[in-house]
Amino acid sequence: MKCFSLTCRCRNNEYDIKILPLHRMSNLEELTLNIINGKRSTFVDGTQINNEILVHMPRLYKFIFHINTEIKLNDLVHYLSNDDIQRTFTNIRYQQVCCIVNYLTTGRALSHIFSLPFMFDYLRNIGNTFPPIVFNHVVSLTVYDTVPFEHEFFIRIARSFPILKELSVINFQSQLHISNGLNFHDNQLHSIVEYPHLISLILTAVHINYVEQFLNETNTHLSRLTNLAIDYDQLTIVTENFTRDITRLNYAKVKQLTIEESRVHSKDFYVHFPLLESCLYSD
Repeated sequence: MKCFSLTCRCRNNEYDIKILPLHRMSNLEELTLNIINGKRSTFVDGTQINNEILVHMPRLYKFIFHINTEIKLNDLVHYLSNDDIQRTFTNIRYQQVCCIVNYLTTGRALSHIFSLPFMFDYLRNIGNTFPPIVFNHVVSLTVYDTVPFEHEFFIRIARSFPILKELSVINFQSQLHISNGLNFHDNQLHSIVEYPHLISLILTAVHINYVEQFLNETNTHLSRLTNLAIDYDQLTIVTENFTRDITRLNYAKVKQLTIEESRVHSKDFYVHFPLLESCLYSD
């Protein structure tokens, strides 16, 4: 076998059982790995990849990879920075490598290590800190952090993920500009975020500020949105019981709405969702 590609989700330290045996495939010339590690005790870094896999593949000339690792901070002996992990890739000779490390207030840390350019079509659990590069292949993205996502963050997301079609937001922290009483309309630096290809948006695990962020057309334009998953109570508050005109445009084309339970909808609800074909219930 000369070419091998593997997409895998590993729990605990399953990575050591499922992935490291790849070193037996000594005749490989091309290797592609897309790995999600949950609840490991250590980060996966360049030293481990090189010493335990790559040195056993003398014919390998193409290595495309993305490895996402979650660890508990109480398992971590030394806190590692992006640069610390980046330096472990000095012996990876195939192409450029990028690293992202995010320490969460929940006692966990998330890391992403990947070859450049990023060649996969989805990316999970990106936080406030990510490099100023363009992910030209990513169509599905989940953003997650334990510190607020400000408006500027979503501008960066739109620029870095130009063909994004599916976006899931997970953040329960209030945006600081709202907490501090700042008005976007008084801020000349404020610009509207454009997601020209986005068709699916998930806002089921967010502070209500992010519902305002995405539904208010003075913040965001969602010209092609057809699938929306959202907390119904937050939806009714932000839309003022489906009477607020400034929120209508972004979901006017929604055909599928996912909420937590069945509701009796008002006439205004159907006016605001004129193209709705189905209403799904997540519970």
